Amino acid sequence: MSKRIAVIGAGMGGLCAAIKSREAGHDVTVFEHADSVGGTWRANRYPGVACDVPAILYQFSFAPNPNWSHNYARGPEIHDYTKSLVDQFGLPDVLRLNEGVTRAKWDSGAGTWTLTTGKGATETFDAIVPALGQLSRPCFPEIAGVHDFAGPKWHAAEWDDSVDLAGKRVGVIGSAASAVQLIPEVAKVAGHLTVFQRTPNWVVPRNDSRVTPETKALMATNLEMAMKLGASQRAMIFDNADNFFWQAFKWTPEGRAAFTRNALDHLEEQVPDPELRTKLTPDYPIGCKRILITDDFYPALMRDNVTLETAGIQQIEAHGVRTADGFHDLDVLIFATGFETTQWDWSMQVIGEEGRTLKETWKEGPEAYLGIMVSGFPNMFMLYGPNTNLGHNSISFMIEQQVGYMLQTLSALEAEKAKAANVTPDGQRRFNERISQLLSSTVWADPHCRSWYKAANGRLYQNWAGDCASYAEETAVLDREAVALR
Repeated sequence: MSKRIAVIGAGMGGLCAAIKSREAGHDVTVFEHADSVGGTWRANRYPGVACDVPAILYQFSFAPNPNWSHNYARGPEIHDYTKSLVDQFGLPDVLRLNEGVTRAKWDSGAGTWTLTTGKGATETFDAIVPALGQLSRPCFPEIAGVHDFAGPKWHAAEWDDSVDLAGKRVGVIGSAASAVQLIPEVAKVAGHLTVFQRTPNWVVPRNDSRVTPETKALMATNLEMAMKLGASQRAMIFDNADNFFWQAFKWTPEGRAAFTRNALDHLEEQVPDPELRTKLTPDYPIGCKRILITDDFYPALMRDNVTLETAGIQQIEAHGVRTADGFHDLDVLIFATGFETTQWDWSMQVIGEEGRTLKETWKEGPEAYLGIMVSGFPNMFMLYGPNTNLGHNSISFMIEQQVGYMLQTLSALEAEKAKAANVTPDGQRRFNERISQLLSSTVWADPHCRSWYKAANGRLYQNWAGDCASYAEETAVLDREAVALR
């Protein structure tokens, strides 16, 4: 029997859930608060935005794209890819754009969820799929005067296209994932760019290249061959990426030494100035924070119109930034300071069994089973939930496994004429104890490591504890000892 499924969010995860649920015969509605699909690739429009995962891995296995411009896709073309999925799989009739969900409440008697939208409408569904991502709420640093700057200012995730940076004195606070992409582009036009760096990051070469017109033409004209070649290449790159996990993130001194040497060689090759190299050399193990992949960041810092400032920021004032070394006059200030990652404060209220909210359930930290199910919240299947983030491979793969697990569970409900599926408290506890033990032997658990992967209490709530192949094994078969149907 067809289930009514509400997918909340129309990014990569939400679109995958909608496509596969419809293929399985379910009645799907996708709620999206914005005016377009794409999620993070709709929201992030800063200059230079790109994916740091090879495009052939970042796409879905069932929807290869023969038109990528580079081995590492640019943000706008990934956004175009998400829009193409809507057309390719006939999703316009299930999309509810400009209509987010503000509340989801479980009804134990009926075995259904009642959703309230931003427009005040209420609707009932058999299952909900929150596909809200982990990186959507911009984070601003705790700096005195953070809101006092009088000139144009914005977060990288909320880029202001109306401001012309040509000839301006621009400050960028941050030097991590978004910063290393936008800084080279801003440096090309700014009169002077000051980069305020708190902590240096490990950077390795991207070695990107364009996809030739000949290759794209061949792929477009011979789809069957393209699918075979693409699958073979994808499998090879996937295996290499999974091997990276064991070498770089587990406690294997040889592997981490090799990756450390690769990063240091990249730094020495691109930055001849020993004083600048010192400022850019991390003092923590590689892999502790997200490894950055770029060929353009270091050369940008070598430009005559760019200054790397590593003295601590004391205060942001109306006309610039004051550090321990002095005052920096600025016309524009850009915060490349990442996202809120450990609070998991969704924009909607979720109320499960016995009136307990998800926020209350997670007040000590977010835990789930397989990053998909939360005990006390039946028929709720998260995508990209706790402990499913990756530092080595593609989240698209993880999403496909999660959607497959959801559909397995719904099939089991139908087979047993049951209404509700949920992980048991014991099943969730045993899973998280095992994952925590596995994570304790990764570089992310290093006591000297401070990163967005780690919560204030030291727990690792973000990352998966193994490679992608191990996650595929975990989600391949519904574990009836952990998941109860009723």
